[in-house]
Amino acid sequence: MTVLVSGATSQIGRFLLARLSMAGIPVLAISRKPQPPQEGVQWRMGDLETVLAAHPGETWQAIVSFSPMEAWADWLAGQALAPARKIIATSSMSVVTKQASAQTDELRVVARLQRGEQGLAEQAGRLGMQWTVLRPTLIYGAGIDRSLSPIVARARRVRMFPIPMTHGLRQPVHADDIARAVMAALDTDAAASTVLEIGGGERLQYQRMFQRVRASMAERTLPLYLPAHALRLLAALLPRARGPVSRLEQDLVADNAPLQRLLGVHPRPFQPDAATWSPMPLSAAGERIRLAPQQQGAA
Repeated sequence: MTVLVSGATSQIGRFLLARLSMAGIPVLAISRKPQPPQEGVQWRMGDLETVLAAHPGETWQAIVSFSPMEAWADWLAGQALAPARKIIATSSMSVVTKQASAQTDELRVVARLQRGEQGLAEQAGRLGMQWTVLRPTLIYGAGIDRSLSPIVARARRVRMFPIPMTHGLRQPVHADDIARAVMAALDTDAAASTVLEIGGGERLQYQRMFQRVRASMAERTLPLYLPAHALRLLAALLPRARGPVSRLEQDLVADNAPLQRLLGVHPRPFQPDAATWSPMPLSAAGERIRLAPQQQGAA
């Protein structure tokens, strides 16, 4: 069974490549840039459209995508035969949590995710392919996320760590737990034709999540507590901050019950360490998996 992986160098992709390699499953991985050799992985350079156009008629056992779903929906629309038995793709819980946003750019993100999910399901169904869409919450774990890791990097430079004094619930999910869900979806048909939410194994108040991130750092930092009125002032001064600030008191969580029932995956609690916030090379994912504590959490 050969699995085609797009978005292979993403934070989830790094863990998935390692897990596929450990399982002895051949991988065809797409990357825009040259990558070092990796056991069991054949790399193809270029963007998705270029790579697929260069090998017309090629088929795989499964397709896994961590890249935009619209691109796959558009490509599948031009196919007369199924290129794989199943396709598994990641969307985002933003498709739910940002629907009521007052910011035009965030509404565009929601519309793009909705088009991608719908298009992928329609085209896969037309071709007789099984499809599964995973909607993660806030992703962390490989040190290349654009949410928590940049905050840690800035705190290292200035030796101060901002802690918003807000209490909306968050459910950060480790990238490797999403990779485990993909592996389970490859192994079983139980999640076919399903959109599954996936959050971490622990729900934390926003303030507590930031405190735990600060505590995980190797460097000492001074906590900078930000009360609600200061955050509202920030939103008034910076238009791009209005959407995020408006959701600080909202509970942005996922329902893991279907994930656990269909795929048997129980994501870990949020227990980062200092290594969590350093960019993880592709080659280090396997060792990170082996060293990870075997913990399960319920959310």
